[in-house]
Amino acid sequence: MEECSTGALVPAVKAEPFLSSFGGSVDPCSSDIGRLTEEKGMSEVDKDLLCPICMQIVKDAFLTACGHSFCYMCIITHLSNKSDCPCCAQSLCKNQLFPNFLLDKLLKKTSAQQISKSASPVEHFRQALQQGCEVSIKELDTLLALLTEKKRKMEQEEAERNMQILLDFLNCLRKQKVQELNEVQSHLQFLKEDISVVERRRMDLYRAKDRYSVRLRTLGGDDSSNGARNSWPSSVDNNFSALRVRGGTSSWNIQGRGLQRNDALSASDSQFMNQSGLAVARKKRVHALFDELQECYLQKRRQMNQPYSQLLRDRSIIPREGYTAGLADFQSVLTTLTRYSRMRVIAELRHEDLFHSANIVSSIEFDRDYELFATAGVSKCIKVFDFSSVVNDPADMHTAVVEMPTRSKLSCLSWNKFTKNHIASTDYEGIVTVWDVDTRQSIMEYEEHEKRAWSVDFSCTEPSMLVSGSDDCKVKVWCTRQEASVLNIDMKANICCVKYNPGSSNCIAVGSADHHIHYYDLRNVSQPLHVFTGHRKAVSYVKFLSNYELASASTDSTLRLWNVKDNMPVRTFKGHSNEKNFVGLTVNNEYIACGSETNEVFVYHKEISKPVTWHRFGSPDMEDTDDDAGSYFISAVCWKSDSPTMLTANSQGTIKVLVLAA
Repeated sequence: MEECSTGALVPAVKAEPFLSSFGGSVDPCSSDIGRLTEEKGMSEVDKDLLCPICMQIVKDAFLTACGHSFCYMCIITHLSNKSDCPCCAQSLCKNQLFPNFLLDKLLKKTSAQQISKSASPVEHFRQALQQGCEVSIKELDTLLALLTEKKRKMEQEEAERNMQILLDFLNCLRKQKVQELNEVQSHLQFLKEDISVVERRRMDLYRAKDRYSVRLRTLGGDDSSNGARNSWPSSVDNNFSALRVRGGTSSWNIQGRGLQRNDALSASDSQFMNQSGLAVARKKRVHALFDELQECYLQKRRQMNQPYSQLLRDRSIIPREGYTAGLADFQSVLTTLTRYSRMRVIAELRHEDLFHSANIVSSIEFDRDYELFATAGVSKCIKVFDFSSVVNDPADMHTAVVEMPTRSKLSCLSWNKFTKNHIASTDYEGIVTVWDVDTRQSIMEYEEHEKRAWSVDFSCTEPSMLVSGSDDCKVKVWCTRQEASVLNIDMKANICCVKYNPGSSNCIAVGSADHHIHYYDLRNVSQPLHVFTGHRKAVSYVKFLSNYELASASTDSTLRLWNVKDNMPVRTFKGHSNEKNFVGLTVNNEYIACGSETNEVFVYHKEISKPVTWHRFGSPDMEDTDDDAGSYFISAVCWKSDSPTMLTANSQGTIKVLVLAA
């Protein structure tokens, strides 16, 4: 009676012969089983020799009473949990197990055959010699000659391969160095051309200066020329005209072209020393940022190697003969970058509230004409100040011209770019409110956000449109003429910031907790125009420098600049510290400024990745120590248009008006 099992087929010890797959009977104890396995092929034999339990080659084969073979340890372990055969489920106990000597013998033979088939000719020859195979001296000589020739051939091939590898390396290195040489030669050619142009321009300036000196002497004589020269204001002084600067050992009053200073030095000597000192300081700043400036120069020369007249990027520079667009653009960068080396405080006030101990200023923004600025934060009140009064009034405490109390803590402000007296706010309850500063009343209140709203922004091109973002993962577009949102964008992460493109009311940038910046066209919000990736943590702010330049801040302690036209990253800025708080971000045409959790304000030039300068806040109640400064952080910053003046505030409620200085 034939035995059929559901597991892997294994040889079974039986008295009667079994039917082979080739027809006819085969004695299990005969040597024909070896030939049978060879004819069936190793793949099928390997399968037949597997243990049905562990699916490995059977080790220490044991046979059950029902005719199945297993590894000894496998079947013993199985029977310690169950009392049946793993293949046919018949009742089985340990007393019904018997050693399968035939299968063990077959396994050993099969293993030896596999080793023999996989052995190399040298291994076969070694085994034959070990087993006493007779070989004549003549055969050994012939074999040694063949081996020697084979060795020489292999050594030659190995040497050729080594030479080819060395040659490939040298050719690759030569190609790389030739490319570097060509690049250096190209850079040297740029420098040669630009040095020649700048030298000619410098000589033109010297000649013009001599002509002016002669003309002045001709018109008024030596004495009058000296007086005229002394009364001529410097370019640095012009930057701070009409500002009264407090603090320091001396006081400057700049009115029009008049310059007065109580000092022992004469006006001409003082001016000469100031100009000389400024020149030395600017050269030091160039050397401090030399590597970054070098890369900036070469990049601009490579990208803009056309005549200056074809690509005029800076209209403040008069086109000169021989100037390329790259050189002119780099000159503009170098001029603006080295113009300032520090920030000076020109005014300071406290954002205090008698009814609230917390004074964190979450947002500070200028109005349309940069005459008023508004502050908001955890004190649940929007305060509006007159900028000129804050700068010119020497009082320590400045009074807000308008105060508008709110129901909840505020997170963001945005002035309407067309209607001067309208300002929008978002708060911790998710309410978006549009206020009339003149009447001190809310015009519209939108309560569709389900969680805290972090950001709001008025469109620069459409007076009635504004956009907001919230922790409810929604971006909502509003119209001041409607009571409900006109557009909704559902996203997968909390929204931290939103900003309109200044050149279009159709495009917005959205920064979120998923570390990305999503750039949308509001005419089709099914998917973003582009997703900018690179930040390693939440994106806390997005600001546009121009229609195609977007700056972003993140709690990964970096700022990044993006090109939204070409959808590519431009530069990463590092130097400040920001890991958990909203520390502010503000931009103008050339500079990017942000706060730091070290209670410092950092200013970057958009072409250089390192800070240009920074200013540390100090407590007004005690000395400026590291421990005191480290307990607060900068919470809001805002440039005054494209001027060097900036509003800054920290988590203590201190507001400072800073100005970039030489």
